[in-house]
Amino acid sequence: MRPHVQVAALAAAALLTALLTVPAPATAAECGTDRTIDIAEMGWPSAAALARVHAVILEKGYGCSVALVPGDTVPTLAAMVARGQPALAPELWPNASKEAWEQGLAAGKLVDLGPAIAEGLVQGWYIPSYVAEANPGLRTVEDLPEYWELFKDPDDPGKGRFVSCPPGWACEIMDANFFKAYGLEDTFNLFSPGSAGALDATIAQAFLRREPIVFYYWGPTAMMGRFAMTRLEMAPFDESKFACIGDAACANPEKTDFVVPDAVKAAASWLPQEAPAVAGYLRKASLTNAEIGRMLVWGEENKADAEAVADNFLRTEEAIWTAWVPAAIAEAVKASLD
Repeated sequence: MRPHVQVAALAAAALLTALLTVPAPATAAECGTDRTIDIAEMGWPSAAALARVHAVILEKGYGCSVALVPGDTVPTLAAMVARGQPALAPELWPNASKEAWEQGLAAGKLVDLGPAIAEGLVQGWYIPSYVAEANPGLRTVEDLPEYWELFKDPDDPGKGRFVSCPPGWACEIMDANFFKAYGLEDTFNLFSPGSAGALDATIAQAFLRREPIVFYYWGPTAMMGRFAMTRLEMAPFDESKFACIGDAACANPEKTDFVVPDAVKAAASWLPQEAPAVAGYLRKASLTNAEIGRMLVWGEENKADAEAVADNFLRTEEAIWTAWVPAAIAEAVKASLD
């Protein structure tokens, strides 16, 4: 055989071997449905990023037809119950529309595919972890009166300062009622930051200067991802007591804890019926607050939109998301990123 013919034959054989050993790309058959899977892209950062992550995995990994649609908890839930669309809400907060959620489940219109955030949404009263480490006796809200001087109010040095929520937020009412329930009015002042931006700036400034601060916050958020916060313990949660805590007209607020709202993956009932493999993946796809916080910190630091945040997550957090899917699906997704 002539040298150039031999080289060509060897090259062809090598190419054929490579083609036979590379995993085949995912196809629509692996999706299980020919219907377009509409994914609700909610307006807050974590939900928007999760919608984009699922869109890539479903389209590039499972071969599904996917569309992103704008969403918000109440209207998305109503549309899923009434029309079966969107097919998926990657981070739905059932407590925001509890009656509709329960009715949708009972009627077989909705399916709960498990937590989007493993430990649920978090909220509470926090101090910097460096303050907690330096003051081991400060573990609970009830310990605050003993430590008021640590958080001295610059406008009223005879009391401590608690940084509350901006005006008009539900947590502003809750903080005020918790203040009464825990008897903090004699030792602390409630400080209103005026806006969400001012709240974040006040907290960030204290952390960057390593100053003491006690404040309300919630997650998952970029702030929680950026700064090490320690939650102050409260009395055990009591649903009836918490109902009064959330009422501006509550006459006698009592000690309890904040509710821990769920954040779930909600699907229209047809999705797991027609696409069981997709539903199986979604049941595994759950992140912790810390993992989402990391995602959001990158997005904020890089001024990135939800699409870019999702792309970075898929590129840098393979150890997390590849555990949700079979190896062939993971390889197809990774190939699409290249």
